[in-house]
Amino acid sequence: MFDTPFNIKYNSNVKRKIEKMRFFSIVLFIFTICIAGCAQTSERLIIASTTSIEASGLYEVLNPPFEKRFACQIYVIAVGTGKALEIASNGDADLVFVHNREAEEKFIKEGYGVNRREVMCNDFVIIGPPDDPAGIKGMKDAKKALKKIADRKCSFVSRGDASGTYMREINLWKKAKVVPKGKWYLEVGQNMAATINIADQKRAYTLSDRATYLTLSSKVNLEILCEGDPELFNPYSVIAVNPAKFPNVNYLMAMSYIGWVTSQKGQKIIAEFGKDKFGQSLFVPLAIPKKLIR
Repeated sequence: MFDTPFNIKYNSNVKRKIEKMRFFSIVLFIFTICIAGCAQTSERLIIASTTSIEASGLYEVLNPPFEKRFACQIYVIAVGTGKALEIASNGDADLVFVHNREAEEKFIKEGYGVNRREVMCNDFVIIGPPDDPAGIKGMKDAKKALKKIADRKCSFVSRGDASGTYMREINLWKKAKVVPKGKWYLEVGQNMAATINIADQKRAYTLSDRATYLTLSSKVNLEILCEGDPELFNPYSVIAVNPAKFPNVNYLMAMSYIGWVTSQKGQKIIAEFGKDKFGQSLFVPLAIPKKLIR
């Protein structure tokens, strides 16, 4: 059979189509290999965290530089401190970022955590309605402020969970020699933001970390009425989950993250966070001296 002009044109078209298909097949193959390679080399870090850090928005500026540098995807499980430590105690997180010293020490003593480092702090504040029916405005003694609230049976909303905030609240009630109960005292079992919103709706008092309150302050009609008590100091720490107890945790990445948040760059991000919006930092760095943060 000999080639006619039609056959020649047809064969040329077929050849071009075949060559094009081969080209796209090669490109697709290379792309697939690249994706597979990325999937194999990509790291993952799971942080069990207190809600106050996540609610403040700090992770949104603190985590991306780490993820880029270490080719790592961070997943934050934001719950109360007690729940965060429970999750880590089951080996379901690589790192905890929490704020309850007593619970943290117990977590380490029982062998679940290692290499605890203090990262930052802020403070707790007692907030309430502007008309302040309990008359605690300007008080610096948190125990006396809570006792006045209880004596006058003014509405108080408590988180009522295993959070670091709730644990601090309970400790303050004990020191005030008050057992909070009755219609005036409401335990809601909610995170800090939800608790503040409920307190706002009920024109009630509550204990909050400063960062969460400031984040929501423009949306609620509540004011800081008691602050400055050393009892309200609120430090945050990171703890790696113990790889000897849970071999599958990403211990190396957890330690890299601990190094990041306690480094000059990490501490500078923390020191500057909130200044533009609130005129003050939401957290104060603790890992290195202030003069070294630049």
